[in-house]
Amino acid sequence: QVHLVESGGGSVQTGGSLRLSCAASGYTAGSSCLGWFRRAPGKEREGVAFINSGGTSTHYVGSVKDRFTISRNNAKNTLYLQMNSLKPEDTAMYYCAADLRHGADCVTGVADFGYWGQGTQVTVSS
Repeated sequence: QVHLVESGGGSVQTGGSLRLSCAASGYTAGSSCLGWFRRAPGKEREGVAFINSGGTSTHYVGSVKDRFTISRNNAKNTLYLQMNSLKPEDTAMYYCAADLRHGADCVTGVADFGYWGQGTQVTVSS
């Protein structure tokens, strides 16, 4: 059974940094696309960053480009999201997700990811 557990969330001030981690189990490490999503209060869940199975291709959505970095360690079956220059609008619950149907080339829709963690809260104050 696929299991994803996020950690690393917290409260920071504008301009601060956080590093999220997602420990995965229950499937072959390095075989699937992984992604980070977030849901802000009153908003729909949205994609943030995606990485392919080998970690050779990444994709960032919207305003996080040049501030967030997604990476993975397949030996540890762990996904990361380094978040720098945080802004109040980054405040949200952050989720990691796995798409076991895609590996080398990822798709980025919420519905494409079949496995989700419980989320970790990130709060950025001004």
